[in-house]
Amino acid sequence: MTAVGHTLPAGEFTFITPDGKQVRDTNALFAGKKVVLFAVPGAFTPTCSNAHLPGYVVLADEFQAKGVDAIYCLSVNDAFVMKAWQEAQNASAITMLADGDGSWTQALGLAKETGAFGGLRAQRFALIAQDGVVQQLFVEAPGKFEVSDAQSLLAAL
Repeated sequence: MTAVGHTLPAGEFTFITPDGKQVRDTNALFAGKKVVLFAVPGAFTPTCSNAHLPGYVVLADEFQAKGVDAIYCLSVNDAFVMKAWQEAQNASAITMLADGDGSWTQALGLAKETGAFGGLRAQRFALIAQDGVVQQLFVEAPGKFEVSDAQSLLAAL
């Protein structure tokens, strides 16, 4: 499993923009940046939509004031779903990372299998990375939402 001091694994993410589909790799997303990344089990799910993502939307300016260059939301969903969720949540300050096949989440060692409920998903977690190296990591216990919320990450900076 990814841990403090580990370099984030290489990977690519697809984004839906007004210019169409675009792909960016982890080097472009993390190199030379201080990043907060939080992961949710699924877009449009109750805790993710009612608490997790909205907290980061509301506090985006405060993260920036503390030197954070980017806030990323990771989910094992496709880029179209992540774009729709971003728009529905007015989350333009958050970059949505669609890990469509879950391969990057698996490379992190933070995937979970939910069976018929949804298959492979991300565990709920958050991390702070500097230049692609994990500085702090907060992994939720199953069924919990206590350490990966925006207030907790802001306090950790």
